[in-house]
Amino acid sequence: MIRNPTAASYSDWSAVRSGLVADVLRKNVRLPQIVRLCVYGESMLPVLWPGDFVEVESCSPEDARPGEIVLAMRDDRLFLHRLLSPCTLEGFRLRGDSLPHPDPQFPREAFLGRLLRPAESGNGVAAPGLRPGPGAGLCRAIGLLFCHCAPARRVALKFHSLRRARAREIGDARAGAEHSSSSLTPAEPRAT
Repeated sequence: MIRNPTAASYSDWSAVRSGLVADVLRKNVRLPQIVRLCVYGESMLPVLWPGDFVEVESCSPEDARPGEIVLAMRDDRLFLHRLLSPCTLEGFRLRGDSLPHPDPQFPREAFLGRLLRPAESGNGVAAPGLRPGPGAGLCRAIGLLFCHCAPARRVALKFHSLRRARAREIGDARAGAEHSSSSLTPAEPRAT
């Protein structure tokens, strides 16, 4: 049997990265660590989209509340899903907002931390659905629609990618304008 070296090396590298993230977050729970991660999956639509960057902070399993989005690791893969019930000695359960069923039970040691905020916002204000409450329930309902209606999921993903591309174009145009104007005029002090 011929083995695909590219797939194997990607899988190995992914496992190494997951292990590094786990090591950083487990380092010292009393002094919270924060890591920045890129979301790749679609299991947390509409709260988290593929390509979003998020910040995850280390915490003990007892500090996480049901309804929060937490990070766990199983089989060298990271899962950023919603916590269904408090963590016990036997473990804990998670579920993605756009998945029909909960994940199999995770062992207690698999818990790594909780979602702090999307990295782009950086303002500490939780977006709807990130924390427990009515926003989380609405996101779960929309997620179930995406789960059971593939055309709705495809349209939402397409719309989101177009919106992200448009925002990038606007950002690039602004950066170009700032760069060209700053090269023509002397820099002035700016109040912050």
